[in-house]
Amino acid sequence: MRIDFLREAEAAAPEIAALRERVHRRPEPGNAEFETAALIEQTLQSLGIETRRVTETAVVGTLCGALPGPGAALRADMDALPLTECTGAAFSSETPGWMHACGHDVHVAAALGAAKLLAAHRDILPGTVKFLFQPDEEGSGGAARMAAAGCLDGVGAVFGCHVSPALPAGYVGVRYGSFYAAADIFSVTVTGKSAHGAERQNGIDALSAAAEAVTALLALQRQGEAVVSIGIFHSGNALNILPGNAEFSGILRTQGRALRVTMQRLLRETLDAVAARTGAKFDLQLRESYGGVTNTDAETRLVQAAAADLLGSDRVQVLSEPTMVTEDFGYLIEKAGAGCYYHIGAGCSATLHTADFLPDASAAVTAAAVHAAVLWSFLQNT
Repeated sequence: MRIDFLREAEAAAPEIAALRERVHRRPEPGNAEFETAALIEQTLQSLGIETRRVTETAVVGTLCGALPGPGAALRADMDALPLTECTGAAFSSETPGWMHACGHDVHVAAALGAAKLLAAHRDILPGTVKFLFQPDEEGSGGAARMAAAGCLDGVGAVFGCHVSPALPAGYVGVRYGSFYAAADIFSVTVTGKSAHGAERQNGIDALSAAAEAVTALLALQRQGEAVVSIGIFHSGNALNILPGNAEFSGILRTQGRALRVTMQRLLRETLDAVAARTGAKFDLQLRESYGGVTNTDAETRLVQAAAADLLGSDRVQVLSEPTMVTEDFGYLIEKAGAGCYYHIGAGCSATLHTADFLPDASAAVTAAAVHAAVLWSFLQNT
């Protein structure tokens, strides 16, 4: 049975927009999304969808169809970023220093919109849909904690999306296989020997050694495969003193497990080489973070077909290149054993994680319709 979820989503557009604007006005940090979680629970319960908390702010809504069938899940992340908004929107952030600069307000509204669309057809819905509202994607990651809490028990596949300014409003982007990069967080402490600034020969310049190491690490970049970014650098406290200590921190992003291991080795070897040249001591602390996102082929084909049927094939793009952005959705695919993460056109020119990022209102409506169509297709055809 085919349902025109796009028409139904457009009819619900005012409600979806109101939810998006309410979440946007009240951005919250990771693991502190209390107001957002309460709104989600209130909205789901009004639709007759059972809810439960699995962490202080993580919400799972379970929609049981009237007919027997498989299980599927839809994830939306909830947390905001520490930026001061300058979009000028009538519904701009009311929380000083915080805003939804990554579009999670759209993700939440779209998932709630999809819940509304599917709940309206629960009498002919086969199986079960779990709606996963996840905290802390921008921080240490809430997906792994939700997976560990059993949120994907009974689920055959998990789906989700991210708004993308690279796509026009009303478009969908799908990527087969490896999509989002893995991330390793590193910090380096450099120890040299302090001396008078006019007598450099009596010391070991930790600042200079650290700067040489940063330059060498940045040269390890591999286009489309590996990125080294260093965002923190501290050294010295006086103009006439050779610094004896320095610190810098960054992120190593890679596509694929083999390259991840190789780049970790090259990072260590690079620091060892600079230490040998300069005489400074380098202490590296490396922590593996998100493992990236790799979509499964069958579920990606399903998303591509469902979106094409809904929007038209000309509005569905197969993305030829992965992204070096990282994302913890991969933990959910790994736990479920199957899934697909896709892009929804944001319809705006500003880039993610900037103070003027503001997706078009239609993005949440399109995403709600696509989510519903994807979940319906999976439940009908599995």
